[in-house]
Amino acid sequence: MTTINPLDQYGAAARSAGGAARSVEDMGSQDFLELMVAQLQNQDPTSPMDNMQFMSELAQFGTVSGIQELNESFNGLAGSLASSQNLQAVSMVGRDVMVDSNVGLLRQVDGAAEDAQLALDATVELPAGSSAATLYITDMAGRLVYSGALPQGGGELPVRWDGLDSSGQAVDPGLYRVSAAALVNGQSQALSVYAHQRVESVSLPAGGGGATLQLSDGQSVEVDEVRAFL
Repeated sequence: MTTINPLDQYGAAARSAGGAARSVEDMGSQDFLELMVAQLQNQDPTSPMDNMQFMSELAQFGTVSGIQELNESFNGLAGSLASSQNLQAVSMVGRDVMVDSNVGLLRQVDGAAEDAQLALDATVELPAGSSAATLYITDMAGRLVYSGALPQGGGELPVRWDGLDSSGQAVDPGLYRVSAAALVNGQSQALSVYAHQRVESVSLPAGGGGATLQLSDGQSVEVDEVRAFL
């Protein structure tokens, strides 16, 4: 009697049943055990299964089973991380974030009276050794509204514009573009500027995935696109 590999027997049985052939990865532990018992019961007594072949089949199934369990663990971990990230995003409504945009909103300072000053916050990235750094505020039509010197140094520098133009007159609240430049190694260089945005609302996808933040300047960004939660 010819000894039949249970994995081959399983695929043949699946094909003869008229369905699509199932791979080893499709086998559950119960399927494998049933086939293994059937093979042991129907083997040729005069030519029993070789021990090494038996161990090889067990190892093959153990490897596949281990990979399946590892994939399930990773999927569960990814789902937990996504849920945690979405909960964090929901808690950010009404708070500020830093994103890859230099368009900021000039708005009333939190907790101030109605006639109190306005403010637009941003972060300027100053290279080490930079000098003569200047901040520029333009309206959305490209007209220069304000310019002023920035402190020397290096790293991320938080800046706040109080809504006054270069002549000291208050401007209307709304969207403004923030830019900056400095001398770096004797050469003028545009600096990276990240305006701070208020999170107005959060959208959670019905089918899972990352949350989408609706910001005060009207744009929408994925939660993983946020550079910093402020």
